[in-house]
Amino acid sequence: MLKFYRAAGLCLGSEIALPGMIGMEPRADPDIHIRVGGVPERLPDTAVSGPTWQIEEQRFLLRVPDVARFLVSGGREIRVAPEAGTPLSDITIFLSGTVLGILLHQRAHVVLHASAVEVAGKAVLFCGRSGAGKSTMAAAFNKRGYPIIADDFCAIDFFADGMPHALSDGRSLKLWADAAEQLDMQAGPRVRAQLEKYYVEPGATANGSAEVAAIYELTEARPPHAAGIEVPNVADAALLIRRNAYRPRLVDGMGQRAHYFAAAARLANAAGIYTLARPFDFTRMETTIGWLEEHWVACGLLPKAA
Repeated sequence: MLKFYRAAGLCLGSEIALPGMIGMEPRADPDIHIRVGGVPERLPDTAVSGPTWQIEEQRFLLRVPDVARFLVSGGREIRVAPEAGTPLSDITIFLSGTVLGILLHQRAHVVLHASAVEVAGKAVLFCGRSGAGKSTMAAAFNKRGYPIIADDFCAIDFFADGMPHALSDGRSLKLWADAAEQLDMQAGPRVRAQLEKYYVEPGATANGSAEVAAIYELTEARPPHAAGIEVPNVADAALLIRRNAYRPRLVDGMGQRAHYFAAAARLANAAGIYTLARPFDFTRMETTIGWLEEHWVACGLLPKAA
């Protein structure tokens, strides 16, 4: 029996339970099917390949050694073949992360390595390298009542109005144990048996999509980065977006480099692009939140206090 989930504005019908994804009502024809089995060892007519992946037209074969093989086809189907007796609970983190990101690339979405919250009906994204604190920042704002749009990666589409919109993801936050404790959020199941990282149910979550108002690249406030918010020039802003593409090597392998450069330029023109250098210290989190809320008031995203 299929289980149904919402991700990046799409309906997933899955033969595998996906912890951390928020369920939805069954649909007769889900946008994406996730099935077990039917994954080849190799693709016969590979056009591009890497150490663990191969591409053949609209099929992408990914192998996570000693975990599973995944076949992503046409932006519509994901097939899974576990390896070495790996339990499905250790496979789902790859399904709802990298593999779903590949499928969204196939659907020509722009996918950023970012978490996002809704601010006054608009989307604010926090991007950066792994460990930059994207999920923690989004969780801290969620605690203050800002709905979660996406965690870890955020899909963006340009609708008929030409403006970039972040697609709501409907997934749980993934937080390290100390972050969940410091934020006083209840840790749920482990993301993976070997990690001290846990699914954490968010408070409010966004539905549908939200126009992107601001994107912040997170860095640690230490030399040469002084604490605070800075505005890069337009060219650097476009490069900032490009380097925060989700799995950029796969973007290049799928021949989407030009698509991402064009989308980055459109995003840089449509939304505020910033860098945010902050202390990696939970005792300073309220200070960082204050900086951002003051910035949103200055940008007109939030109203001035009465």
